[in-house]
Amino acid sequence: MKPFLVAEISANHCGKLSIAKRLIKCAKENGADAVKLQTYSADTMTLKSDKKYFKIKEGLWKNYNLWNLYDEASTPLEWHPILFKYAKKIGIKIFSTPFDETAVDFLEKLKCPIYKVASFELTDLPLIKKIAHTGKPIIISTGMASMKEIEHTFKIAKKNGAKDITLLYCVSKYPATSKDFNINNIKILKEKFKCKVGLSDHSKDTSIAKAAIIAGAELIEKHIALDGQKNGLDIKFSLKGKQIKKFRD
Repeated sequence: MKPFLVAEISANHCGKLSIAKRLIKCAKENGADAVKLQTYSADTMTLKSDKKYFKIKEGLWKNYNLWNLYDEASTPLEWHPILFKYAKKIGIKIFSTPFDETAVDFLEKLKCPIYKVASFELTDLPLIKKIAHTGKPIIISTGMASMKEIEHTFKIAKKNGAKDITLLYCVSKYPATSKDFNINNIKILKEKFKCKVGLSDHSKDTSIAKAAIIAGAELIEKHIALDGQKNGLDIKFSLKGKQIKKFRD
């Protein structure tokens, strides 16, 4: 069975609706099975504060204030109906990652067919319950989580009505290098939870995904950008244009 390829737009729309639409078209033309958005606003994610605790100290987004980063990265809510309609028109599945319960209510109105839980939200149990109650497929990223936390969230999701759960092995490092991964974790998750397992891949090449598929990954999620795109908060670990097809092949 060929793996399901999810093209993550995230912040690579650079604040332009036209780029967001082009990214959806790019995903479709280059063989992705689905495209994914993220549903939040800066105010639902963090406080608007200049205190030192709200400043990123290292990594790709070093020196960014959290509120400013989320504000720049977010996909405006008013774009969502337009992008859902556009994806349907060109024939590619579209879904999203809600970051709080209000986002689930919002996405339900758009008939979002699948929900993804980001690694940072894995322990947000009210959010897990809210998504599980929809009865729709749920994809859960496990970056940074302990096995105990994964187990607890999995049980809560099941108990609250989730029947179709996919766990994603994920390294929450942006970009991640080959030595950060232990692909054996895919087999461990598969054996323990007896569910579909995939990979949320923030690495820069194709080798990790290949190894993950050999280990049994049934879904691969990759961030995407346009051919030749130079700007974008996630550009350093994104597949650009025709690279998506190469990756797919």
